[in-house]
Amino acid sequence: MAENPPSPTAAVTGDDAARITRARREFAAVLGEFRRTAVIVPTDEDDAPLTADFGGVHWIYAFSDEAALARFAVARGQGGREWPYRRVLGARLLDVAVPAAGVPCGVALDVADEGEGVLFPPVAGVVPEAVAVVGDANGEEVR
Repeated sequence: MAENPPSPTAAVTGDDAARITRARREFAAVLGEFRRTAVIVPTDEDDAPLTADFGGVHWIYAFSDEAALARFAVARGQGGREWPYRRVLGARLLDVAVPAAGVPCGVALDVADEGEGVLFPPVAGVVPEAVAVVGDANGEEVR
């Protein structure tokens, strides 16, 4: 018989709690900056945002500048082609585009920049609560 996994907070020490708190504050700052910033969103032939599916989530690609988009294009082996794009406020992506997707959706910022990219997942506090994915204690999606 499989054991129930330990509670996520059962083994958290004071040092761990401090690191978690610091990481949450840092992410909140990054999220706030993203929401206030116009980013580049490459579009497909139908002028829809370029997306990818990974881990059961639909991800909208966004880039902080043209150089970041160019690095993405080169990483895909498509550096020689023209990449149409729009400038969109990060808040508009999270509050309008994500809910319009109709499936669990987040935003992937600067994904070609190893160690520098940021994922804004479809969770409460990042996207509107009505479209946020909610999991149970085992990490299984409930909504």
